[in-house]
Amino acid sequence: MDETPTSRMLSWARNSTIYRLERRMMTEKQLFDAIARKAKQKFEDISDAQIKALADFAVKFAYELKVLDDVVYAEISTRSAARSGKSKKAIAFKLASKGIHSETVVAAVEEVDDLHAAVIFARKRGFGPFRRGDLDEKFIAKNLIALSAKRARRVPHIAALIQNDAVVF
Repeated sequence: MDETPTSRMLSWARNSTIYRLERRMMTEKQLFDAIARKAKQKFEDISDAQIKALADFAVKFAYELKVLDDVVYAEISTRSAARSGKSKKAIAFKLASKGIHSETVVAAVEEVDDLHAAVIFARKRGFGPFRRGDLDEKFIAKNLIALSAKRARRVPHIAALIQNDAVVF
């Protein structure tokens, strides 16, 4: 069997790349994985070498169109996550899981302020000065347990907000 993709496969890869990148921004790894996964489904008797060649072709095609850039993706995702109250560690983990190189991740999360993210998170959850209702020991214990279970990276900042009712920028 021939190891190079057919012209029909390449045409499909081009169209699929355009369609995917029109709908949402992707990283190089996400595009590669998506094209490879769909190529296995679409084409019968396709070899692993052809799948890899199709995915590589799709990534190269996206770079030629200048619609694929992991650095820009990391910057945009970092700003969005910081605005929604995510910590540096959470943002870095999410970017790394999407296939962004570690140097790019470090550069992207460099400007994120964990205290500011903790304040945004506290506002969203109604902690500390953003509390909706009376403060009692049961409320504090319940929320600290929830925080330690789900958001352990923010506990020092959030715990200070809950107990002191103080927000300092």
